[in-house]
Amino acid sequence: MKGMLPALFLDRDGVIIENRDNYVRVWEDVVFFPSALAALSLAAALPLRIVIVTNQSAIGRGIISLAAAEELNQRIVQTIELAGGRIDSVYMCPHAPEEQCECRKPKPGLLLRAAQELSIDLLHSIMIGDAQSDLLAGQAAGISNLIMVKTGRGIVQARLNPAALQKPYWIADDLASALNSLPDIRSQVPE
Repeated sequence: MKGMLPALFLDRDGVIIENRDNYVRVWEDVVFFPSALAALSLAAALPLRIVIVTNQSAIGRGIISLAAAEELNQRIVQTIELAGGRIDSVYMCPHAPEEQCECRKPKPGLLLRAAQELSIDLLHSIMIGDAQSDLLAGQAAGISNLIMVKTGRGIVQARLNPAALQKPYWIADDLASALNSLPDIRSQVPE
């Protein structure tokens, strides 16, 4: 559709930065994967939106405040930008799993909201995550290109094969490998 662009949807923890068993609570907990910043720098020139979609249940569990989580996201985006990358928006689910919200992946709420607000062509978009829940959210949103990275929880999650995941997906070593394995994005951008 005219005026719409595909998006590169990225999970945060496990794709861009390392997961933490006790959650990413403070800036000192943030450790970028070595190749993630360089990969995002290269991706900045692609003709698509770059959007982080992240579940942050530590907020709903009372472990971290919403304001602190938003500040962490802002600093992560600033670090990516200082390295030459670009993030067009961050969508975050603050709910605990038991709240049964519509925005917590594997539900597609974050992706659907981003698509509406940013005029995103979901069919031609890409979802990169380190968990089946990321890919299931992408599938439910109608995204065709699903990629699981082995960083974060990816090695363990790639061994799972839930019946709910009906679309094929690729497995890549990390974010840089995932972006290098993509078909030519420019050919997917509608005229």
